[in-house]
Amino acid sequence: MNRNPPSHTAIPEELLPLLRAGECLKIVLSKPTDANATSKLTARPVIIRGTSHYQFSIAEGTSQRHENLTPDETIVRCAELFGETYRECHLLTAEADWKIRIDNKGNVRQQKRPPSQQPNESQASHNRVKKYLIPEGESCPFLIEMGVMTPAGKVHAAKMFKFRQINRFLEFIDDVVDELPKDRPWNIIDFGCGKSYLTFAIHYLLTQVHGHDVRIVGLDRNEAIIDHCTAVARKLNCKGLEFHSSEIASFQWNKPVDLMVSLHACDTATDDALAQAIAWKARVIFAVPCCQHEIARVIDAPALSLLNRHGIVKERFATLATDSLRAQILEIYGYRTQILEFIELEHTAKNLLIRAVRRPDGFEPEPQLLHNYQELKRLLGLNELHIERQLNLLKRDHLAQTTLAGTLMEHE
Repeated sequence: MNRNPPSHTAIPEELLPLLRAGECLKIVLSKPTDANATSKLTARPVIIRGTSHYQFSIAEGTSQRHENLTPDETIVRCAELFGETYRECHLLTAEADWKIRIDNKGNVRQQKRPPSQQPNESQASHNRVKKYLIPEGESCPFLIEMGVMTPAGKVHAAKMFKFRQINRFLEFIDDVVDELPKDRPWNIIDFGCGKSYLTFAIHYLLTQVHGHDVRIVGLDRNEAIIDHCTAVARKLNCKGLEFHSSEIASFQWNKPVDLMVSLHACDTATDDALAQAIAWKARVIFAVPCCQHEIARVIDAPALSLLNRHGIVKERFATLATDSLRAQILEIYGYRTQILEFIELEHTAKNLLIRAVRRPDGFEPEPQLLHNYQELKRLLGLNELHIERQLNLLKRDHLAQTTLAGTLMEHE
């Protein structure tokens, strides 16, 4: 029997433009000729950083690994596997379903049937919203274990917001993957990881979707939560993922930090995390602050009395002022910083995410950054802030400063 893989001329010529455009709705390779091959290999169209890809789902024991290929790479991969490893190839488009198979004599047979699938809104055009990095309808082990998804891949109705939040966060992470080093495993610290939905999600994205080795450490003060997360990581065989019960200030780390995450740390705990990340010269920082009480308690600005008259207005104003000052400190310490909407405001008022990417060594920020920082503090009647005190404490040991950062710490 002929087992030579056919060239991609075995794929109907009229389908090649659809494949190259990312418009094939599903690819299924089945009927394996190799006993060691998975029984079925599937791929679906996805958009990754604005570019069309096909995401292959590969079963490995009880978990799944994903591989993202460009359309041209997908055509080559299908040609390599079809005939050599699998006897059938199904290509589902909006116009028709194609079944291509190798018969017992090694001949290629084709069948064209009416379409069984239609594109959803996100597949309709290249202006579509990016599909979920963890798609609904495909089982994801950590989401199943955490009660977000059924074993069949259906998201529980009560957990749909959590599912969307996880995917939204992964989009932010996916956007900065190119900022991380290519020649070694990535080191990631999650301060205040809690139940670790997002910690496990980061591990999934970087290891299963991007195929990179990682060492991720989740930190939380709650020992019971840490024990539970550790048990889940072991059960799912999450290589490179570990959890420790520790305060931010007491955690010891002597490796480069590629990504620091701090989500919903209360009040000045976010400042502790940011100061430590600055001291470590972390390449990328993600922080979703919560409960910004420090400035709200000490604002002394008669000119802003109308903003301070109503408690809810004062609280929200203080929140925006706090995060603006935090972002400016990150700029002073050599980071390119953005404040972004994390999740829709209708779900939570704590919806701002600070994303900071470290600029190349030797970058010296403009003095105007420090001036603007000090001017806002003066307007609000503020003295030394908690994050400044933390940076001063860390300075004694391992905080590498720019000239401008040194001025900031000497100012108070």
